[in-house]
Amino acid sequence: MTATQQNPETTGLQLHAGRRLPVLKRLSGKLLRLTLLFGLLAEVMIFVPIIADMRIRWLSDRLNTVAAASVVLAASDSEDIPQSVQNDVLLATGTKAIVLREKGASRLLAVSEMPSKVDRHIDITVTDPVTVIRDAFDTLINGGHRIIRVYGPVGDTGKIIELLTSDAPLRNAMLRYARNVALISLFISLITAGLVFLTISRLLIRPIQRMSDNMLAFAQAPDDPQRIIKPEAREDELGIAQRELADMQHQLQRTLAEQKHLADLGLAVSKINHDMRNILASAQLISDHLANTSDPAIQRFVPKLVRTIDRAINYSQTVLAYGGTQEAPPQRRRVKLRTIISDVEEMLNLDAKSEIEFKNLVPADFEIDVDPDQFFRIISNLCRNSIQAMASDTRGDPSVVKRLTITAGQIGTTSIIGIDDTGPGLPPKARENLFTAFKGSARSGGTGLGLAIVHELVRAHGGTIELRGGEGAGTSFEIRIPDQPVSLAEWRSRRDSAS
Repeated sequence: MTATQQNPETTGLQLHAGRRLPVLKRLSGKLLRLTLLFGLLAEVMIFVPIIADMRIRWLSDRLNTVAAASVVLAASDSEDIPQSVQNDVLLATGTKAIVLREKGASRLLAVSEMPSKVDRHIDITVTDPVTVIRDAFDTLINGGHRIIRVYGPVGDTGKIIELLTSDAPLRNAMLRYARNVALISLFISLITAGLVFLTISRLLIRPIQRMSDNMLAFAQAPDDPQRIIKPEAREDELGIAQRELADMQHQLQRTLAEQKHLADLGLAVSKINHDMRNILASAQLISDHLANTSDPAIQRFVPKLVRTIDRAINYSQTVLAYGGTQEAPPQRRRVKLRTIISDVEEMLNLDAKSEIEFKNLVPADFEIDVDPDQFFRIISNLCRNSIQAMASDTRGDPSVVKRLTITAGQIGTTSIIGIDDTGPGLPPKARENLFTAFKGSARSGGTGLGLAIVHELVRAHGGTIELRGGEGAGTSFEIRIPDQPVSLAEWRSRRDSAS
């Protein structure tokens, strides 16, 4: 199986730079390390109070043992307990001296050797957590060669038992306990981390890796329908993400298909454009011969014919620019808008049978700063769409008003042009894709290129075009075109010439 034939969901991470990611850099490896780390941190947090509690219990057990032995020693009628008995008791309890205090009096029950100094005094009744934990770590770190004095009550008798001993046995017991706890904690952490890792890996990591692998595979061949992810039947966030990814990939494939169609269309148009330019050139030569004819009727229509052919040639030359998603920059100048609207009206050549009324309400002296040819295209495209929409209304009701109205005004340095018709209006699909080629058409069989061209040309002038009003009958477009910025020297020149 070749690389292009592999299942996109089994290629793994090999699609990235042609190799697999190291284990430690994968999301699963990071998750495993973090799970182990957090498990150990949790065990450490538990270990601290456990080791402190173990120290208190060890001291309490030693004190209780000494207390039991002291009861036997204190019951003796002899004031001087034989040294051999004392040594046996001290050896059995692991202490150096035992003292019993009762009613303010202290009695030395047993002693083998009296230390020269006592390093620590420990009251077994003190259970403050901070103190207990601090003393436990002090024993672990600094203990092993110190003499400690431990004391506490003997049950409810009101007696206090004291003992002197080395902290070496206590420290050794704490170290053994800590080692055992550490081993058990490590084992528990490994088991817990493994279970957590397997659970999270199955619930999260694997679906995320599947999505990642699919995106990498889809990027290699976005036109292959087999590489679209198949969402799992799950209702959580990952299920939603998979479904959204699948929808996005479907939309992307449709967009790529449309782009391919556009590219094919551009190639076809470029071929047609070559032949059309030759045909229009021939028509231009014929119009030049007609200009030399003395017939007054022909002389009256020849200028309009020449302008129409010139515009057709210009359109033919700019078709390829649109196919390359690029229009020529507008060559702006001050023009009379009413004249452009009149040319558009003549070009539309409305038949009286259509019952469509064209109203040019632009003042005769209204000037606008635009490229005249490009703005002619803007107005003609919008007007042609309106005429086609109203002409498609074949109900034959004579009371239906069919009117196309062009208005203009100015606010500051911004010219505002309105194109309003009384047609059936735009359907919802056309409104949603208003200025998108091949999607924004309002009629069956339309391409939507007209509005896409209008939008591009208006933006090239630094202006805006908006659809006014809601759904329903009639369509109203508003175009706003700002004047070009004028240099201070040019403004002064205009002011002086005006005065």
